[in-house]
Amino acid sequence: MSKFKRLREVFSAIEDPRAANARHQLFDVIFIALCATLAGAKTCFQIAEFAKAKEEFLRPLLALEHGVPSHDTFSRIFRILDPRAFEAAFRRFTKLFCQALGKDAVVAFDGKAIRNAIAEGGRFCPLHMVNVWACDAGIALAQLKAPNRNEVAGALEVLDLLSIAGTFVTADALHCRPDIAQAILAKEADYVLALKANHPKLLSAVKGCIEQAAAPSRDEHPTVRSHGRFERRRVTVVRAPGLADDHGFPGLRAVARIETWRGSTKLPKNPKLRYFVLSRFVSAKRLRRIARAHWGIENHLHWRLDVDKARTHLGNGPENLAVLRKTALNMLQAHPAKMPLQHKILRAGWRDDFLLEIFAHASKPQST
Repeated sequence: MSKFKRLREVFSAIEDPRAANARHQLFDVIFIALCATLAGAKTCFQIAEFAKAKEEFLRPLLALEHGVPSHDTFSRIFRILDPRAFEAAFRRFTKLFCQALGKDAVVAFDGKAIRNAIAEGGRFCPLHMVNVWACDAGIALAQLKAPNRNEVAGALEVLDLLSIAGTFVTADALHCRPDIAQAILAKEADYVLALKANHPKLLSAVKGCIEQAAAPSRDEHPTVRSHGRFERRRVTVVRAPGLADDHGFPGLRAVARIETWRGSTKLPKNPKLRYFVLSRFVSAKRLRRIARAHWGIENHLHWRLDVDKARTHLGNGPENLAVLRKTALNMLQAHPAKMPLQHKILRAGWRDDFLLEIFAHASKPQST
């Protein structure tokens, strides 16, 4: 039990919502659920099945005076557990093995509607989360339920919780707003925000600034074949003095355009254009890498976090299980074994020693 002392300390701040005579300790329930999630479990039923199959492995590690918890116990606890307290514990645990993101690291903000997670009384209103992803480290930093499905309000709230000084914060056009920009700058970070027609005057000014630039920074990425299609990119970055004051956009120092040609058999004549506002001038080559890194939140986080059908759609269940999955994902990503993530998940289910290795590594503070 002592080998999980730090983990126990992290989750001890969570108030147990059950009566004092509950049969199973809250830490035991969370620990078993985390083990099961590391091994690929996605629902409370699967977590309970893992507990039954691994009871011999779990007994020396936990109290389990009344045996392993049932499916109903897992389901009820995650349904009534305070999601904010659980998410705060998740962030504290993440800090154990993610002490520093590093200068100029890319941190991506994005919203995610959790599939099949429907709030009570809102059959057609899926739970909407704001996720924060450290792209270079491959670590989920935080999540927060968007208040009234207001993703901007959720982003502002979660920004206030994080230590992201020195990083580049990226976000889609929904978050290209003065208040978001100011909140990022207040954290001593820089922003790279996508810009679309939701700011028509600023967009027009950005286009004009790029077209009239005498010596922009440019990066030409040659045509490549990837994922069964042809792609070519051109990136242009231009300094933009005066735009911040002219359009009331805090910290705006540079603007950029990414032109993308993509086709299944040949490249189209006209590219797709994407525009960005930046709080710091960077080279076009660096911006291309930042823009590509942003997609990591979709490719490496969102698709893994969808809630399976049934049994997870009541109360705080979807939100808490999403936190559980992020915790497991961080631990798997942090383990140094050179193998695909899916192979780590399989090995965690097959080999008890590897499962314990994951916990041991996550308990050692390290810089990412």
